[in-house]
Amino acid sequence: MQDIIKVGMADLKVVKSPHILTTLGLGSCVGIAVYDLNNQIAGLAHIMLPDSTQIKNNANKAKFADTAMEVLLEELKKQGANDRKLTAKIAGGAQMFALDNKSDMMKIGARNAQATKKILNDYKIPLLAEDTGGNFGRTIEVYPDTGILLVKAIGKGKTEL
Repeated sequence: MQDIIKVGMADLKVVKSPHILTTLGLGSCVGIAVYDLNNQIAGLAHIMLPDSTQIKNNANKAKFADTAMEVLLEELKKQGANDRKLTAKIAGGAQMFALDNKSDMMKIGARNAQATKKILNDYKIPLLAEDTGGNFGRTIEVYPDTGILLVKAIGKGKTEL
């Protein structure tokens, strides 16, 4: 029986197959799915901001790309994941609102996606696929047994990564 485990905003969870992870409403947020396909273990973080060092109220480690990855990797290892076999897929990072201001500071979605890619690279975790950018929200499902990241977007249908 496949239980669907919900990951909230600024949250993260790790499951083994046959469970499925899902997160709803990825706008500028990024969903970071990290897999150990051999052991059928996956983790999902729903990050809101790229960098914990830029914010004073940074106690929730799952809220930030830099600290969420650290915790996600610890939780994956606790569940038996082999850190040398990890791969990743990401989705989200949209620009949900039109901005008159061209400041990069306000482009949270793009900054989240960029920070996530840098952190994956720093940890030497291959990024196999992504569905990022645009101006629309996404819901994702993570399947630890197949490594599929299912991306659903209103008006865009479903995409398997």
